[in-house]
Parts: sequence; structure tokens; C-alpha cells
Amino acid sequence: QVQLVESGGGLVQAGGSLRLSCAASGRPSSSYAMGWFRQAPGKERELVARIRRSGTITWYNGSVKGRFTISRDDANNTVYLQMNSLKPEDTAVYYCAADSNYYSTSWSYWGQGTQVTVSS
Repeated sequence: QVQLVESGGGLVQAGGSLRLSCAASGRPSSSYAMGWFRQAPGKERELVARIRRSGTITWYNGSVKGRFTISRDDANNTVYLQMNSLKPEDTAVYYCAADSNYYSTSWSYWGQGTQVTVSS
């Protein structure tokens, strides 16, 4: 199995940028499709972006498309989420997840989350 640890969250003004990192240990990250989820207060957790094991195919939630970019560096067992043009509605706890199935609806492995707060 794989262990995931997120970092890079924080407080940023609207219009600003943050880059989240997810470090994998245990099994190589190259063994998994990787995803970023978020959960805002009072809302359900939602998938923000995901990336295939190959790194060549990605998917984005419509609310972040064109602003967020998911990427992976399997040599360093790390997945990133570059977030630009941040909006107050992006405020949430962001979670990294891994699964053998890119289309999974129940991801197998989760990090502990990192808080992102966007002020207006």
C-alpha cells in the first residue's frame, strides 16, 4: 500500500496562486492513478482533478478547469496541484488520493489533507 502526505496549503488572497504537493511512500506513486479532492465546510467531498499513471491523461472539475493543473513526478514520488487565479469558493481542505483505477468512485488511499483558505 501507499502512504500520502500533502503540503503547500495556506492563506492566499483572491487571484493568487498556491502549489500543493503530495508525497507518496511505501509503494511507488507510478503504480497508481492520483487525484486531488476537496471538501468545504458543510459540503460533500468532490473530485478536483485526477491523472493517469502514465501522466498523459488528466481530468478536471469544471469549476477549476483552466485555473488548476495536476502533474506528477514519479521519479520523486510526488504529485502536484498548481492552483492559479484562486477564488474564495476554492477554500477547502484539499486531499490527495491514490487508486489503481483511474475511474475509481471509491479511492483506496488518502492523505490527511491540507487547508487552503482564499480571502476576498
